[in-house]
Amino acid sequence: MFRIVLVVLLLASTSLFSQDTKNTPQPIASDPLNDASRLLPQGQFDVAIQKYQQIIADNPKSSAAYAGLTRVYLKQENVRLADETITKGVQVADGPFVRVALGEVYFREGKISDAEREWVNVINSGHIIARAYLGLARINESLSFYKKAKDKLDKAHQLDPDDPDIQRWWGSTLSLSDRIKSLEEYLASVNNDDEKTRKSMQQYLDCLKARQKNPHQSCKLVGKVTATETKLVPLTSDAQHMIGMALSVTVNGAKSKLQLDTGASGILIDRIIAAKAGLTKISEANIRGIGDQGDAAGWVGLANSVKIGDMEFQNCPVRVVDRRSVVDEDGLIGSDVFSAFLVDLDFPDRKFKLTELPKRPGETDQSLALNTRKQNGEGEDEDDDSTDSKSGSPSPRMFFDAYTAPEMKDYTKIFRFGHLLLIPTKVGDASPKLFMIDTGAFGNSIDPAAAREVTHVAGDADMRIEGISGKVNKVYSADNAMLLFGHLKQPNQEMVSFDMTPVSNSVGTQVSGTLGFSTLYLLDLKIDYRDGLVDLSWDPNRLH
Repeated sequence: MFRIVLVVLLLASTSLFSQDTKNTPQPIASDPLNDASRLLPQGQFDVAIQKYQQIIADNPKSSAAYAGLTRVYLKQENVRLADETITKGVQVADGPFVRVALGEVYFREGKISDAEREWVNVINSGHIIARAYLGLARINESLSFYKKAKDKLDKAHQLDPDDPDIQRWWGSTLSLSDRIKSLEEYLASVNNDDEKTRKSMQQYLDCLKARQKNPHQSCKLVGKVTATETKLVPLTSDAQHMIGMALSVTVNGAKSKLQLDTGASGILIDRIIAAKAGLTKISEANIRGIGDQGDAAGWVGLANSVKIGDMEFQNCPVRVVDRRSVVDEDGLIGSDVFSAFLVDLDFPDRKFKLTELPKRPGETDQSLALNTRKQNGEGEDEDDDSTDSKSGSPSPRMFFDAYTAPEMKDYTKIFRFGHLLLIPTKVGDASPKLFMIDTGAFGNSIDPAAAREVTHVAGDADMRIEGISGKVNKVYSADNAMLLFGHLKQPNQEMVSFDMTPVSNSVGTQVSGTLGFSTLYLLDLKIDYRDGLVDLSWDPNRLH
């Protein structure tokens, strides 16, 4: 009896031992898709490409792999390979993830309506994908529908708060203190941005922190003047050739002549004017523009006073470039600094006018300021946290959608990317492209790829283009091309053509050309930055 019990106990213990072995935690098999997707925020593009390609080789119908591979190519700024990859994905592995990535390729190619259609179709089909909401938010923002954009960014962040792109866009909508925290977290965890972009974000973070230390300093209008009119000063290359227009601007008592540039942002002066104005550095800054020689070194100072016409603004950030001159003048002033006003550039009469924008329905008051900081879409500069007087807690930032006042019903709707104004433009019989309204560029220009759709393009060794970032290395000329933009049509005998990929990469969508000063000086150009509207009127009887 004892022996039988012992045998039973031994068998039982053996059975228990075997069962424990089965319950021992086993290594979890890695998910190739997750492994590949984690490489993108780390900037390991080549390894991610190899992994996605292997997944596709093993499973040719993997929609997620095609979408992921497409995003790697977009992050590498290789639009051609991104297009080829997603086109193949649609053919062999069509599905909601592929369609969302297809929308991202369309958006980068400047096919905004095509991108919107893909993202809307995915959401309407019942597939709630975070990046579809991110894409629609970017379109809403470019059309100045900032409240709609904010709502979609909140939805995207709710669905996937760990997506680096969503994290970055959503973080930009927060209050100053939360924006600083979000940007710090982003820079600490994401390493897939190019060196220039990362450096620019770090400098922006430094600038935000500097503002946080002085929460009551904001570039605001002094006095009760809410409108002004002043002269536009012609800029000439010689006695017979006008190349631009300038504004007389006084910075801390130092007089300057700054080129009025719709293709630039903020106030940019050279170091000589900065010294006369007594500016001191509050943060570093890279100055980026047209050219192939890289960014120009610079810094940001705070001007106690900026006077333009009858208006004076106080506590305004001003960028300074570390060299003697900027495009042979004292500096530049981007027309976006007046985005709280209706801006009227009356080139035929050489007048610059600022007036109040029409009030939105239900709006009782407007804050008038120079937006010399990053524009946030609220129609005013709200970089500092405000406090609710009743609760003592930070007030939520307000976002508004574009409003077309009755008197502006004939204005043209444009896309706005930061300070850049992009207007749909037809070149010949080709589909509409996005052209930049740029008074700082002398002539009209077109990207070679867009030009080749309608006309002949040839190299031009005698042509020279130079901007803040130095000379453009390869310049071409394009033959006859009819331009249609707004309500206007203009035949062009010859246009400068150069690769606009660096500009497009910076903007995030394809910029196919510019409408330069040689066209714009014929027009009375009115700009409503708040609502994304422009009016371009031409009267041959008013030309000098």
